[in-house]
Amino acid sequence: MNQLASIKQKNTRSLDKLQKRLRHHTGKAIADFNMIEDGDKVMVCLSGGKDSYTMLDMLLHMQKVAPISFSIIAVNLDQKQPGFPEHVLPEYLTQLGVDFEVVEEDTYSIVIDKVPEGKTTCALCSRLRRGILYNTATRLKATKIALGHHRDDMLETLFLNMFNGGQLKSMPPKLVSDDGKQMVIRPLAYCAEQDIAVYSQHLKFPIIPCNLCGSQENLQRKVIKSMLQNWHQHFPGRIESMSKALQNVVPSHLADNAQFNFVDLKTQTIPFENGDIGFDPPELSSSDMNKFEIVAPIVITNI
Repeated sequence: MNQLASIKQKNTRSLDKLQKRLRHHTGKAIADFNMIEDGDKVMVCLSGGKDSYTMLDMLLHMQKVAPISFSIIAVNLDQKQPGFPEHVLPEYLTQLGVDFEVVEEDTYSIVIDKVPEGKTTCALCSRLRRGILYNTATRLKATKIALGHHRDDMLETLFLNMFNGGQLKSMPPKLVSDDGKQMVIRPLAYCAEQDIAVYSQHLKFPIIPCNLCGSQENLQRKVIKSMLQNWHQHFPGRIESMSKALQNVVPSHLADNAQFNFVDLKTQTIPFENGDIGFDPPELSSSDMNKFEIVAPIVITNI
């Protein structure tokens, strides 16, 4: 076997392994949260980015192998951004043989008019886009709205809400809209962004950049993303551990009276589930422990 053939074979094995991992995580998330049921019509929101392309690819595979029957319709919102390549998605989806619809709404002009120059446009743009997609789902009689948010998006949102909103809140894998009429699912909830990025490059998805908000380098989300990437580099496994924490909440060890009845908490003669043990020392992984420098204790005098 010559060198070129060997490299191609290695790349094929690597892609197969990556694809299996993404399919496994997607299938597990769908099963864990009962995201898709028999007879569902899933509206896949396709932005033209790596995440939504990967989500569509995963769901098309699930449609073939799942023990239930569900339909898929891909929906793209053309927000009339200058230079938006209108032909890319229709050509790609037609080639795939996927049922699709392009919804044209000039939210770009609204955002530019309402948001002062220099301010971020994401909040208003997101609200307008979500409202249009909800209305579209109603018109198409879609039972589920699939969004391409992944594991890293969920963690970034957790920290954004803590740092800026004072809430311990993230993106749930499955939620109902405010009016109670729409069910939103995030099939990539267990998938790592890096895996999605590499997969997208392998499959050469026709990526469409967002020129409205993608150029705003000062966004707080980008700061959080950089922080998480730094942690991933210096503390392998930390991102995975934080992701698991989203599914392992202990209300009795937080401080929300609405989630745990601290007011009526009493001692008892039998063991108390999740009771205090040794003032709750943190449980650090061996990799984290190795990163800490052992120093002599500090003695404070003249108190």
